[in-house]
Amino acid sequence: MSIRLKRIYEPKQDDDGFRILLDRLWPRGVDKKEAGIDLWLKDVAPSPELRRWFGHDPDKWAEFQRRYGEELRQNESAVAALRQRVRAEKRVTFLYAAKDTEHNHAIVLRDLLQK
Repeated sequence: MSIRLKRIYEPKQDDDGFRILLDRLWPRGVDKKEAGIDLWLKDVAPSPELRRWFGHDPDKWAEFQRRYGEELRQNESAVAALRQRVRAEKRVTFLYAAKDTEHNHAIVLRDLLQK
């Protein structure tokens, strides 16, 4: 299972494959037609409370991963739907809006699915 991660603000490319937006809110300034989203899965995004608490602070990364993992365990049906979709596609790109490419929820989801 190969999952690519990409910011939604980067241009769509042919080798992206099936594009899944993982954010709860639609990214600012992104035109829905030009985004080329194949699937928008709001239900696998971190809760608003967790997202606000984390604030993309690298010092909170380990605790964010733990808390988000717990949220995902409590949301098994959404994770199962994502897993099934990823397995059905040859190539998948997880899209996210966060500026931080090393500390974001798409990384946690990718790692969870690749275990």
